[in-house]
Amino acid sequence: EPPLRVGDWRIDPAANELVRNGTTVRVEPKAMAVLIALADADGRVVSREELLAAVWAGVVVGDEVLTQTIIKLRRALGDNPRAPSFIETISKRGYRLIAPLQRDDPAVALTADPVPADSLPQAAVRPRARWRWFALAAVVLAVATAAHLLRQVQRPAVDAIDFGQEPSPPPLTVTVMPFESLGADEEQAYLARGIGNDLMTDLSRRRDLRLIRASSGAADKRATPARYRIIGSVQRESATLRINVALVDTATNQQLWSERFVRPFADLFAVQDEIVSRVGDLLPGTLTDAARQQLAKRYTRSLQAYDYFLRAQALFLVREAGVNEEARDLYRKALELDPKFARAYAGLAMTYAMEYRLRPPSDTASALARAFELADTARQIDPDIPEVYWALGFVNVQSRRHEEALQDLRRAIDLSRSYADAYAFMGGIYTYIGQAAETVPLLRTALRLNPDGGYLYFLILGRAYLFGNDAEQALINLREAAARNPIDLETRLFLAAALVAAGDRAAAQWQAVEVGAIAPHYSRDAWLRTYPLRDARYRERLVRLLAQAGL
Repeated sequence: EPPLRVGDWRIDPAANELVRNGTTVRVEPKAMAVLIALADADGRVVSREELLAAVWAGVVVGDEVLTQTIIKLRRALGDNPRAPSFIETISKRGYRLIAPLQRDDPAVALTADPVPADSLPQAAVRPRARWRWFALAAVVLAVATAAHLLRQVQRPAVDAIDFGQEPSPPPLTVTVMPFESLGADEEQAYLARGIGNDLMTDLSRRRDLRLIRASSGAADKRATPARYRIIGSVQRESATLRINVALVDTATNQQLWSERFVRPFADLFAVQDEIVSRVGDLLPGTLTDAARQQLAKRYTRSLQAYDYFLRAQALFLVREAGVNEEARDLYRKALELDPKFARAYAGLAMTYAMEYRLRPPSDTASALARAFELADTARQIDPDIPEVYWALGFVNVQSRRHEEALQDLRRAIDLSRSYADAYAFMGGIYTYIGQAAETVPLLRTALRLNPDGGYLYFLILGRAYLFGNDAEQALINLREAAARNPIDLETRLFLAAALVAAGDRAAAQWQAVEVGAIAPHYSRDAWLRTYPLRDARYRERLVRLLAQAGL
């Protein structure tokens, strides 16, 4: 890829560098890939889906990764998102590069010399040749990691931890495939995801079913260990909603039922209730009237509140202070429309608990107390929603009440035996309290139930292996976490620590450079003050490893 000019910046894709007026700014490889994809579009709007497919091909990441990459790319370019000169956000469509473009002669090399790192507040500077070597090494490591993970996924999964008597006979297994978003409005993808996820949540409340999430990265969508597979698509055109749903018996590959729903968008919740009822009728087993009522109960009857909630959920996962505040505003808008929306209360609570981690307020006790008050309000509104107990557990962990958090998550699993995130979070807590060996089987269960659990699942596994003195497996999982979310600070810190533990201090120091690019004002002591790792032995080892990495 030859150098090019974007506005007054000269871009060197091979070196992942931006050069202007004698200043060289290095960006992450994924950020450079996004910039090149926008440049190659020659002024055309590029959808989020296109960017995710082009830059993170074969890797399952959420929208928050792209959002954060755009944020960091704008910072590197010195762009203002409110009055952009480089990258413009096109509402409900995607992004467009609006700065003038000029391709350079590939024979002409960049001549600007880097300036001292302390003069660059938001990017790290390194000699170009070393960075090219590091990029090549990263590619080799990524290929090796992918191969190892493929072998790992093919191993038999660990059974779920037993927190109570399972139904008898053994539960049926069902997979809800990711619903496909159809139509020209690609921004409606979040609606398809929300409908599919809510269908899984509703079905998971049946004690005679075990829900297994499908891997969206699988080459063959039919390859699922579940006995029954639900597939669907969603299309919204103005005020009209079209949903296609089918139920397939994977043992015979016979389509047991399919139906197309064409309704006003205002009937969305009624259609969801009807789908759950029809699937429940077709699957073997019976449902009591009380169970039907429970399945039919929606989180909210306000479509606009539901829309605000889904958007807030996507923003919350970015884990960045400014974006966290945007998520909080959307949760509040949802609650203004529906004051009984329990999950919106739970989400609002988590923004306060997350603010404590991202940007600690002067009065941390008040922030955490507010988070707990909101999460408990969600529980009082609807004590039968498993996600409410996950939120309570999240707040309790930030408040160092780890045992109470474990109780919350056991309650969530009792309500939904297929709740993968609850198993994963419980595993993470066991590492926090010094029992890393208890983490691994819980995370294997979570990955069996949800193969696309995201970077957090692999981060939690990597942490557990590091404290369990298995640096090799720690690196396998932490590299996978970094591939799925390259801008997560915690992942980079643990990856640096694991590299030191594996004896590769040079690579660990490169991770320290990444930490500086992600968090220019990083302070180990400030980070540890809000990090809920309670075990003194683990904390001492982490501090020692980070110090050897230059962190």
